[in-house]
Amino acid sequence: MSLQKATVAFTTPPNYAARLSNLLSLGGYTPLWCPTLCIQPLPSNLAPFLSPHSLSPISAIAFTSRTAIQALLQAATSLSHPPLPPEGPTFTLAALGKDADLIDAQFLSAFCSNSNRLCVLVPPTATPTALVKALGDGRGRRVLCPVPRVIGVNEPPVVPGFLQELRRGRWVPVRVEAYETRWAGPRCAESIVTASEEGGLDAVVFTSTAEVEGLLQSLKEFGLGFADLRRRCPRLVVAAHGPVTAAGAQRLGVEVDVVSSRFGSFDGVIDVLNVTFSRFRV
Repeated sequence: MSLQKATVAFTTPPNYAARLSNLLSLGGYTPLWCPTLCIQPLPSNLAPFLSPHSLSPISAIAFTSRTAIQALLQAATSLSHPPLPPEGPTFTLAALGKDADLIDAQFLSAFCSNSNRLCVLVPPTATPTALVKALGDGRGRRVLCPVPRVIGVNEPPVVPGFLQELRRGRWVPVRVEAYETRWAGPRCAESIVTASEEGGLDAVVFTSTAEVEGLLQSLKEFGLGFADLRRRCPRLVVAAHGPVTAAGAQRLGVEVDVVSSRFGSFDGVIDVLNVTFSRFRV
């Protein structure tokens, strides 16, 4: 097997798919997009929180996903004026890794006309735990947490654990369902199943625990388990985007072969795939 012929399936939802697909192509892989989740922003759920009266008791917003940022931007731009008043104490917007790139000049101006009032916080490690640590001692302050409503798969422990860590850090988390994460349905694994039938699947990349569960549920509809994919493709490499996803996959019974150590962006996944597939170059 040569690197150029390696087919890498990834189960990432649409809002992340283009970035990962492009990186895989640039790396010389054949990307096979097989989304197991659908993501839908719910900006209307955020609207009640985006008024001067509602925001005044809140000191920060903690984003744990790209979609949460997009949902809040949609909600803010639908208003006649920025929701956060220009005068007042510093307000923190916290995000993970490359997701923070979305908190750009457009976002800041839509949220508050005085950018000097805003502090954008990005922890050095792109994990919810690192985000809580970067936020520091909450001292009883409120933090708005735009999180998903999960439908069709079990809610992974990531968000509940994040909210609990915030409470331990003396924050008062205000949970709002800013987007919907829904199972893509019983046929969503079809591309992966088809590729595996002829042994043409070289790797699978997971970027969240819910993606893994979505794939397993669909494989069950085909009368298969993940072990059947490995049997059909003995050299199959399972890669996880960071340790949180790896732990979730293994909790669901999917053994992970390689884990990205640079999970602030998808570049880390490409790095571990390159190292792994270099052994198979001819």
